[in-house]
Amino acid sequence: MNEISVSAQSPSNIAIVKYWGKHGNQLPNNPSISFTLSRCHTDTQIKAKQNGTDKYSMRFLFEGKDSPKFQEKIEKYLVDNQQYFGFLKGLDLEIESSNSFPHSSGIASSAASMSALVLCLLKIEKIVNQDVTSIDMRKASFLSRLASGSAARSVFPIMSLWGATPSVTDSSDDYAVPLADIVNPVFKTYHDSILIVSNKEKSVSSRVGHSLMNGHPLAEQRYKTARENTERLLKVLKNGDVDEFITIAEAEASQLHEMMATSTPPYKLMEPNTLKIIELVKVFRQESKVPACFTLDAGPNVHLLYPDAFDKQVKQFIKENLLQYCRDNQCIDDIVQQ
Repeated sequence: MNEISVSAQSPSNIAIVKYWGKHGNQLPNNPSISFTLSRCHTDTQIKAKQNGTDKYSMRFLFEGKDSPKFQEKIEKYLVDNQQYFGFLKGLDLEIESSNSFPHSSGIASSAASMSALVLCLLKIEKIVNQDVTSIDMRKASFLSRLASGSAARSVFPIMSLWGATPSVTDSSDDYAVPLADIVNPVFKTYHDSILIVSNKEKSVSSRVGHSLMNGHPLAEQRYKTARENTERLLKVLKNGDVDEFITIAEAEASQLHEMMATSTPPYKLMEPNTLKIIELVKVFRQESKVPACFTLDAGPNVHLLYPDAFDKQVKQFIKENLLQYCRDNQCIDDIVQQ
């Protein structure tokens, strides 16, 4: 083997039950459940050449340009977890990555980018070891988690669960598990229209936000509620109760931002237009009886979730009522990955 080239594509995901607060080496303080998206994804390619030594080197390019910040993050990840990457010794790596969604558009990209990186590395491992078997996706989820917690969930289609949960026997804090086999058909049709309120860099990073849960006066109650909501949502995903799904999704989103507002120091990531969109969504649902609901990531942008059967009505509602509150009228339409 003189030179090899591998590539992988991995999507972003949006959590319904939120992961917020961690311990140890990227272990969650509560389980989380997410939709896997299809159109917001990262494409990564790695070219590897033998260098005749027992060391490895790397260069990282994002959308064709050197990216020292992300290169440093990847180098740290490989050093911190070197016990899993011995097969890289003697290789010079050139890593190129690009996103299908606009840079700084408010889509959480670490889940997509780090899981795509891991999938490429595991392909290299297979080639180096002359192993023709397929990639172990549980191993991919485990290694993705070590890079970015939410990345653990991106390697499985439709929906996944990350975190030990009593009713799911193979669930674990170490890796995510797929939920596709239990998901009612209605949830497999869900859209996620992402309303871009702001594309500014967050005033408080997710890493800092997680750390502020340590010693938070409401932390233990939050983790208890998240565990209860995980069990509730698992039942909803099986029985197709869209109304209960809405209740859980919106409560989880609101509670995530309540944790931020009651941290020490307190902070907020929602903006006035975030709140305006949320209120309009609630009124629209009440008046039209369309089962659309909102969720939020750790930022100001609103994810509008709804079944495909209501796509035309919701798109019209977005056009007529919500785009005016989005930065540059920007909305990214995504759908659950099959």
